[in-house]
Amino acid sequence: MVIVDNRKAFHDFFIEERLEAGIMLEGWEVKSIRAGRVQIKEAYVIHKNGDFYLFGCHISPLLNASSHVVPDVVRTRKLLLKQREIDRLAIKVDRSGYTVVPINMHLKNGFIKLEIGLAKGKKQHDKRQNEKDREWVREKARIVRDATKQG
Repeated sequence: MVIVDNRKAFHDFFIEERLEAGIMLEGWEVKSIRAGRVQIKEAYVIHKNGDFYLFGCHISPLLNASSHVVPDVVRTRKLLLKQREIDRLAIKVDRSGYTVVPINMHLKNGFIKLEIGLAKGKKQHDKRQNEKDREWVREKARIVRDATKQG
């Protein structure tokens, strides 16, 4: 079950590979994410000290959260990956000019998972070409629909 998608990632990057990672969360964060009070549009993944971290993910606390917990809505959260996956991603991020972006956050067997993608940035002309392709597909569908109405 998808909780939140990052559509901006597909606009700004070519996603070449996808992985699923766990996230280290606090109790109030889990409750807020299950309630859908999370935003990953401006979030990104950084590689630091041999681990990957989710940076800039905004999780709004619920109004009835515990009074003894002081929520930090944009704290850096550690991603849980196997060492083999960390090593492989780290090599590509450090040497090959790739980056890692969050794609979506979802529930799997009661756990909150983050789908991350190994991505390469798009240039401005690539974004324009994608927009032209989408408009052409819409225009073709419109032409076919109008032809079948008259026909």
